[in-house]
Amino acid sequence: MNINTHEDRLSLSVDLGDRSYPIIIGAGLLDDSQLVQSYLGCEQKFVVTNETVAPLYLQQLQQSIGDASRLAHILPDGEQFKNLASMEQIYSELLAKKCSRDVTLVALGGGVVGDMTGFAAATYQRGVSFIQVPTTLLAQVDSSVGGKTGVNHPGGKNMIGAFYQPRAVLIDTDTLATLPEREFRAGLAEVIKYGLICDQEFLAWLAANMSRLVQRDAAALQFAIHRSCGCKAGVVAADETESGIRAILNFGHTFAHAVETATHYQQWLHGEAVGFGMLVALDFSHRSGFLSAQDFQMGAEVIHAAGLPSKAPASIEGAQQILDFMAVDKKVKQGKLRLVLLRELGGAFVTADFDADLLEKTIQDYL
Repeated sequence: MNINTHEDRLSLSVDLGDRSYPIIIGAGLLDDSQLVQSYLGCEQKFVVTNETVAPLYLQQLQQSIGDASRLAHILPDGEQFKNLASMEQIYSELLAKKCSRDVTLVALGGGVVGDMTGFAAATYQRGVSFIQVPTTLLAQVDSSVGGKTGVNHPGGKNMIGAFYQPRAVLIDTDTLATLPEREFRAGLAEVIKYGLICDQEFLAWLAANMSRLVQRDAAALQFAIHRSCGCKAGVVAADETESGIRAILNFGHTFAHAVETATHYQQWLHGEAVGFGMLVALDFSHRSGFLSAQDFQMGAEVIHAAGLPSKAPASIEGAQQILDFMAVDKKVKQGKLRLVLLRELGGAFVTADFDADLLEKTIQDYL
């Protein structure tokens, strides 16, 4: 992972050999036509966004792209639209506009837009280029980096997809000014995750500076985004396709995905579910004898300070419903569920060796 600074911008790279790419973080990136065009080349450009982001930033980005054709597809907004039906709409629009294999897709939006645009890029005519322009905090610190793309299925979250890396990730921090409060706090869950799994010093900084982040202090946000991306870039470079250490990035997500699936992706934002899932994972790590009471308390306090949920949605029918959806999690191997837990703050590990009855009791206590 290489890190550079340029004026008021920060940049780092995801080191994957000839598929390495930069992450550039700063204010005003959408207006920097030279920067945007440097990652697009001379080929066709096709922007994918949604009905919420388009009125805010689509015209601004298209002006920087400088493409007279201004090709774009606007999706409905929401996790419930992250499915194969929406993918077919993207493919149909690409074909209708006669986009060839030299098209570059541009994902302008949050995690849903980024995941679907990346999957479209991975599969349209067997693979075309794309860049990520994330506009939510969650997408900026997590989903835009690392090449996980895909869609949901009624049977589980992100069950259909591919590992496919972008050409670049351009993070314009100015876009956070229009992010609704609920979505902003949901994004903080992924920021906190990095402190919990691999960066105790960062977690301590978060505990001391959460009020600055909640108030959207520009310097604090840029630091937190850069530190989060640095953590993820390092893990992805070491294990691109999640055959080993990358699984720790799913801390809290096994619980989160189960809740999202059980509620048909309609009650909580993804980050809210992750915040709840991390709280359960912290508690289960403590009850299982891995994590000290002090560390559990500190981790829980940071999650609470971000204003994230501490109880499951009322519609959840019971712990068994959560466990049933956890049983089809992508980390299941040879029929055994594996969980990401903590031995200490900043020290995550993956295990299939845990007390199933204690797990059910822990989940039940959060319903």
